[in-house]
Amino acid sequence: MLDEIVLLESSSLRASVAGRDDVLDKVKELALSPDGLHATTKDVAAYFEVGETVIWAVLHDHRSELQSNGYRVLSGEELTCFKQVCGIKSRSRSVGIFSRRAVLNTAMLLRDSIVARQVRTYLLDTERAHSTEPVDNLIHRLKEWIDTRITDALAHHPAAPADAGAARIAEDIVRTTIGTAIVPVLNTAIRNDGDQRARIEALEDEVTRLQRVLREREAAGSADALDAMSTYQFTQHIARLCRRDGCDPVTVTGGHGGSGADIVAYTPDGRRVVVRCTPRTPATVITSGDVQQFIGMARLDHKADIALLVAACPFTRDALLLAARHDMTAVHRGLLEAWSGGVKLQAFRH
Repeated sequence: MLDEIVLLESSSLRASVAGRDDVLDKVKELALSPDGLHATTKDVAAYFEVGETVIWAVLHDHRSELQSNGYRVLSGEELTCFKQVCGIKSRSRSVGIFSRRAVLNTAMLLRDSIVARQVRTYLLDTERAHSTEPVDNLIHRLKEWIDTRITDALAHHPAAPADAGAARIAEDIVRTTIGTAIVPVLNTAIRNDGDQRARIEALEDEVTRLQRVLREREAAGSADALDAMSTYQFTQHIARLCRRDGCDPVTVTGGHGGSGADIVAYTPDGRRVVVRCTPRTPATVITSGDVQQFIGMARLDHKADIALLVAACPFTRDALLLAARHDMTAVHRGLLEAWSGGVKLQAFRH
């Protein structure tokens, strides 16, 4: 059974469902160029309700996969023809175009898009429904077909002078049926068995890789790992935790200085989350001054419904009391380790 996290991580599983681009229309209408076959980068960004830079980032990281599913960059005569057909006035020397299949591929790669998540939901629901369909009993149907063929052949064959003649006729019919029907079926089954074995081996490799990724992510929440993280790595780790707990979209804003917002996210029920990440060493502490500065920024500048000050170090007693008075979540070292280990923050619960 496919899972959204596995779908985001596994190129093999994305490839296995890449042809089901009909799910795009179940979420919203995809604007296509006048040729009716392609969407531009601008069209794709509009469909997923993200900026074009987000689509370019996906292209940068997964270009070969998207190209295998129909993404192309037009230039020269191809671009000229495309502009004429579509009435494009741009003087750009190249234009990237997406097939519907490539747009679906993009939906399976975009983490911070509500529309992309909805597409993945429909895709996974379709896959689950498909996997639960009953399988026909091929052998039973084949036996019925052979019996019918023999009965019809005997009925239309000239009567034989003796029982031996009838037996020979039946034997010839069975031999012909086996050669024309059963042997090709068995050959196909053998080929399919080889294909299935190859697919199983590929999936086993994929599972092994995903298990390694999960182990690395679990290890990322350990105390030693938190201490070793750079500011960028620490912020990305917190962003992943927000996504894991259902926030979408999650935007890493790259705030600067003590009053900046590093992450802005939204809970499933629409509350705005503002996060400040402070990867200080265990030897340092977060003071009430740090909390005061962050509260003012989060509430006044960013209109936060939930304010998280996350640090890999302890908070002073005064800092914790001030955070509690202002309904701010102080994610201190101990709470951060628990959050990284799978415990959902109280602030995210309904």
